[in-house]
Amino acid sequence: MHLHFRKIAMNDGPVLIRESLNVESLITHRKDITSVSPLTADLAAVSEGEGRIDVSGTLAAELDTLCSRCLTPVHEHMNIPFSERFEQGQEQPDAEDEDMESIMIEGESFDTVPYCEESFLLHLPFAPLCRPDCKGLCPTCGQNWNEGSCSCNNERIDPRLAGLKDFFKK
Repeated sequence: MHLHFRKIAMNDGPVLIRESLNVESLITHRKDITSVSPLTADLAAVSEGEGRIDVSGTLAAELDTLCSRCLTPVHEHMNIPFSERFEQGQEQPDAEDEDMESIMIEGESFDTVPYCEESFLLHLPFAPLCRPDCKGLCPTCGQNWNEGSCSCNNERIDPRLAGLKDFFKK
């Protein structure tokens, strides 16, 4: 998805971008993600004059993960808003990256793929859950507490305080 500053500036309206990106290589380090569909980019690039382009739209993907508490398969549709401003020129050495509203681009053209991939990675769920009140698994027997309870004694007593356990008993 290469964009050229001059070509977009010469268009009367927005330049529509519709592409699919394979993002499977980005999630190889995530063992909780079992599969991901191609990332579909539906973007519009608009020239703001003076070597500036606004690119906005949505990114969409289907994601299959495992619940971080009970390991139940979870299917999620990701709908990611995308909005970036690209500016032609050289980055100032004393300017701080955090305060900049535009991404500085050296040259006549740039590729939007790395920015779409970055937005996808930032919107991945950190700890996916099958439901907000998921109870998880029993650490002793592995029973899924969402389906029922178990008879395991999971009470853990700090060995440093074990002597105080019978302190209030008569």
